[in-house]
Amino acid sequence: MALYEHVFLARQDIAPQQVDQLVELYKGVIEANGGKVGRIENWGLRTLTYRIRKNRKAYYTLMNIDAPAAAIAEVERQMRINEDILRYMTVRVHELEEGQSAMLSRRDRDDRYGKDEDRPRRPRRSRDDSNNEGDE
Repeated sequence: MALYEHVFLARQDIAPQQVDQLVELYKGVIEANGGKVGRIENWGLRTLTYRIRKNRKAYYTLMNIDAPAAAIAEVERQMRINEDILRYMTVRVHELEEGQSAMLSRRDRDDRYGKDEDRPRRPRRSRDDSNNEGDE
């Protein structure tokens, strides 16, 4: 069997409990087709870079999967049908990561060192300042 990392985005207007139900549904599909689901990470509600089907935010979830290709094909088929799933992506990997993913470790770093908005910034120069430099 092959190893996969599978990430899917669920609509913002469903409850977090419904996201957990979706995870259990797809976990059941994978196990019914002879696969195993390892780690499941819920990355929470995050802002999208651009709108997807009129949604500005989505619930992100990562699943580490050890399954045959047929199981992955079935999960992806069911995700295409489900209206609550905005996007999904499955990547075949040589080995699964141990510990937290980069997305969760970034959240921990932000908690420790503060968000980018908290850092002091240089004051911006106005257009008038840049025009005056050439005059002197």
